[in-house]
This record gives sequence, C-alpha cells and structure tokens, in this order.
Amino acid sequence: MNQVTAMAGGGGGGAGGGESAWGMFIPIVLMFAIIYFLMIRPQQKQAKKHKEMLGALKRGDQVVTNGGILGRVFQLNEGIVTLEVADNVKIKVLKSQITALIANEGELDKKQGG
Repeated sequence: MNQVTAMAGGGGGGAGGGESAWGMFIPIVLMFAIIYFLMIRPQQKQAKKHKEMLGALKRGDQVVTNGGILGRVFQLNEGIVTLEVADNVKIKVLKSQITALIANEGELDKKQGG
C-alpha cells in the first residue's frame, strides 16, 4: 500500500518537474547563443574575408605568407602560388598560406606598429 501511495504522489510532482526542465534548458540555449556570436560567427567572417582575398590575387601583388615571407606574386596556379622573393629567386607556396596582401612595404610597417 505504501508503494502505491508513493507512486501516486510522484505522479503529481511530475507536472511541476517539466517546468523546471524548461528553466534549466533556457540557460544552456543562451550559453550556446553567446558562444556562437562571440566565437563562431567572427571566425566565419574572417575565413570568408580571407577566401575573398585569395580569390582576388593577381600577378604583381605583394603578399605576406603565414611563415612571414614577403614576396611578389609571379604566377598563380590552382592551389599553388609562385612568389618572387628577390631578383630571379622564386619559391612556390600553397595559396592557402598567404596571410595578407600589402600595397607597399610602408603599409606593412604600419600594421606592425613600427
């Protein structure tokens, strides 16, 4: 008899438990929204901007690679860019490793704070 009473009493409390479940679910949703707007969305914007920059590369542009190499675009292929880093010195780098496009060396100095 005690078990039946306990089960009957637990059934009435279940309806109130559903409300508290929603109360716990809302902070989790808010936390994911904050993470999205503070971390994921800015990274997506930066990746889109980088992809557009790579798509707009043309021969003669001065670029900086991810490794810090400065060079002028000599030739563009599918995923490889040939850079001229000095007179008659050419290297091949992956197109995805080009970090920035610079107009002249003075602009690079401004970006570095020097």
